[in-house]
Amino acid sequence: MLKELRDHRLHALYVLALLLGMRRGELLGLRWSAVDLERGTLTVLTNLQRVGGELRLVLPKTRSSERTIPLPPLAVSALRAHQERQAQERAAAGMAWQENGLVFPSRIGTPYEPDNLRRSWDPVRKRLGLDLRFHDLRHTCITLLLDLGVPVHVVQQIAGHSDHGVTMQVYAHASLDEQRKALGRLEDRLA
Repeated sequence: MLKELRDHRLHALYVLALLLGMRRGELLGLRWSAVDLERGTLTVLTNLQRVGGELRLVLPKTRSSERTIPLPPLAVSALRAHQERQAQERAAAGMAWQENGLVFPSRIGTPYEPDNLRRSWDPVRKRLGLDLRFHDLRHTCITLLLDLGVPVHVVQQIAGHSDHGVTMQVYAHASLDEQRKALGRLEDRLA
């Protein structure tokens, strides 16, 4: 999916959604001032949300949602390319550009309408034959991290869950292969 989308305007957003499991509002509320490409970190400090009919940047709903996440090289590369693309959009927009410091703004710098993200995702998922909602990219990230054996407390911090109980309750379901391996180890021990 990420290879197929490398030329898409929102490629970096999809990379962060799948690689870091960020929520839609966190992605759309992300400011460049919270991204340090040299150190390879991203800090979730704001969330784009509709309040009273207007899009506003608000604090994340819980303290654990505020977090600093290390950026893997794929994310750094995607963000650098996105920065260049955004500079071209800014130049093309000219006087219409409204600087908000957002990583993923509209083509004129204003906050990106969350429904437009859903609308842009629908043709992508159909083209790729995916039966996933945008939010399912977050679920995929968290599930893959757990399947890779990443400790629950680490997954909790990456995902911004309030406690590891949320992570375990929602995502910790053992695959048939994991169950087969576990029962195989038990059988070996008993034999």
